[in-house]
Amino acid sequence: MMLIPTHHFRDIERKPEYLQPEKCVPPPHPGPVGTMWFIRDGCGIACAIVTWFLVLYAEFVVLFVMLIPSRDYVYSVINGIVFNLLAFLALASHCRAMLTDPGAVPKGNATKEFIESLQLKPGQVVYKCPKCCSIKPDRAHHCSVCKRCIRKMDHHCPWVNNCVGENNQKYFVLFTMYIALISLHALVMVGFHFLHCFEEDWTKCSSFSPPTTVILLILLCFEGLLFLIFTSVMFGTQVHSICTDETAAGWAGLRPTHPAPRTTPPPDCPKCPKPQGNRTIEKGREKMG
Repeated sequence: MMLIPTHHFRDIERKPEYLQPEKCVPPPHPGPVGTMWFIRDGCGIACAIVTWFLVLYAEFVVLFVMLIPSRDYVYSVINGIVFNLLAFLALASHCRAMLTDPGAVPKGNATKEFIESLQLKPGQVVYKCPKCCSIKPDRAHHCSVCKRCIRKMDHHCPWVNNCVGENNQKYFVLFTMYIALISLHALVMVGFHFLHCFEEDWTKCSSFSPPTTVILLILLCFEGLLFLIFTSVMFGTQVHSICTDETAAGWAGLRPTHPAPRTTPPPDCPKCPKPQGNRTIEKGREKMG
């Protein structure tokens, strides 16, 4: 006889009465239409502020160190328009990814009335989150930062102070793409500016002193290289997740990659084979021969 360990992230019960609905309080009334979604997490808010600061710093160096002092008017206008457009789209995507509900499951909906309204059939399997007391759909995971179950949760990203889930993944993908593009654009412009300054007098290629110009350009180069690598990797993993219909949470093994089977053999059928594998987890004992 061997006791099968209970899954750490979910409770799967066979009958509604085992879901313990009496322990769940009724869900709160939904807020007014248009209520903004915002996670009050200190670390996430700090990371979001740092993200905006780094983008604005790159904007400052590109405009006031490289483009405005340049004597090539066409070069400055074209690169200024492209860089500012990409920076605006990056910050807009960041705001949408941060302020969009990622797909939160209603909290506390595992009540007796809601379970009875599901009209569960004998042997039907449902998922319950013991942390937020909600009946969660397939491929939903509980986020300890958001304190909610999120549909198709990929991961919680502190840089956008939000989970990346079903409703805001597209904004997160756009955010990583635009940050990668402006990082690459800034690196290219820094390279051209260094070449231009080496050929001419450093005092004529910037409105700042040569030491200050070099420090600002080196910091921008370091920032651009770091975020180009980071956001390119994130963009690639997100595109791969979309193409394969998988999530990072699924890779980590928090839930099966594919939906678990919805039905199991009825209890009055002792000769029926039991489900195999880890897709259906039962509370009980299993005989080992």
